[in-house]
Amino acid sequence: MIPVQGVQNQTIAVLGLGRSGRATAAALAAGGARVVVWDDGADIREQAAADGLHVLDLTREQNWDGISALITSPGIPHLYPAPHPVIACAYAMGVPVDNDIGLFFRSFATPEWERFDSTPRVIAVTGSNGKSTTTALIHHILKEAGRPTQIGGNIGTGVLSLEPAHDGEVVVLELSSYQTDLARALTPDVAVLTNMSPDHLDRHGGYGGYFAAKRRLFAEGGPDRAVIGVDEVEGRYLADQLGMGPGDDRVIRVSSGQKLERFGWSVFARKGFLSEYRKGRQIASIDLREVTGLPGAHNHQNACAAYAATRAIGLAPREIESAFHSFQGLPHRSQTVAEIGGVRWVNDSKATNVDAAAKALTAFKRIRWIAGGLGKEGGIADLQPYLGEVVKAYLIGHSGRDFALQIGQTAYEVVETMDQAVARAAAEAQPGETVLLAPAAASFDQYPNFEKRGEHFTALVQALQP
Repeated sequence: MIPVQGVQNQTIAVLGLGRSGRATAAALAAGGARVVVWDDGADIREQAAADGLHVLDLTREQNWDGISALITSPGIPHLYPAPHPVIACAYAMGVPVDNDIGLFFRSFATPEWERFDSTPRVIAVTGSNGKSTTTALIHHILKEAGRPTQIGGNIGTGVLSLEPAHDGEVVVLELSSYQTDLARALTPDVAVLTNMSPDHLDRHGGYGGYFAAKRRLFAEGGPDRAVIGVDEVEGRYLADQLGMGPGDDRVIRVSSGQKLERFGWSVFARKGFLSEYRKGRQIASIDLREVTGLPGAHNHQNACAAYAATRAIGLAPREIESAFHSFQGLPHRSQTVAEIGGVRWVNDSKATNVDAAAKALTAFKRIRWIAGGLGKEGGIADLQPYLGEVVKAYLIGHSGRDFALQIGQTAYEVVETMDQAVARAAAEAQPGETVLLAPAAASFDQYPNFEKRGEHFTALVQALQP
């Protein structure tokens, strides 16, 4: 746990008692604060009281006397579509509102660091897609290189549940727009933007508000190095805003598909090869085509971002390349779960929409595609341009028959269940082919979440092993 600094003898309110809210309350108490808590759920409040927390009704203005700050969980709206009533009350009372990310950045450094040989550092990753894979890959590279490291934030451990920093440690954080939007302190050493595409627009009042939330990590934080994906105009704008000219190597531009040779520092992937350029000269190259844990152009973009972030803190290209080859990928995200009789089996259960499924379908050749579930508005007709490598589709779940009408001339079979899909694909797949679970649909017709769907697929595949 990281005790919160600067709160001793203050009364601090915590709104929301999920994982991050509970951890925040504990870290505040460890820092000497008097903590009061509130949650909209009556059962959650009862459990909190039973656990010894001081539950205080923060919807009543008379209960705000003496409260110095409100710390809210990231899932609770603070502006759009409307502030939560408790947050609106804090605004009316002039009480500062923050979140656990803000508390982490103001509490991470301690006087103990003066005795360290190497100052601990923070790499923070945000973006629309790929941030979990990029964060996990950076953490993996650091571990493989023998660097002390922790991972947390929107992935794994909550930030205040991390251990206090060790000498020379690098903490790698995944940060969502919900987390960056409100944090009053954002001071990473290296900040990464993977890419931008519309998401969470109701929460941010539109695409401009969503981008503004991401931009805060760079504009408010002033990182020593900024790694910026420039395949969208927002990334190009941000890189231009942060740099003092094309030769400014404090900004590392990253791309999957563009050749970036004119800048002070850039990392890009084209035709399966990653290239690093410094001041117009190529200084490193990595063949990504045989890196099984990072298939496809979208993962090559993640590899470029992770490479740039770890180069920015001094790792050598050979160290990074070696770690790429031992990275197994995150569960349910283009994860190779087996190779049986020359057939590759890939679990991309996280591909719950058309955009994610399209990325998966362009990452492999000769595909037997398992798709379906609870389809989303608009169906999958937009996937037709990406089906050229699909040998046959095996369609499951509530929307299986609807999907069959939307995939053009692609061969298909409606098989209803995952068990049937895996069995049929196993019977028909030929060496050199890939059986890909990329559902392009939610899981809720047959599974509680995409993780359970992916776990079922993986178990069925592993049962095929001789």
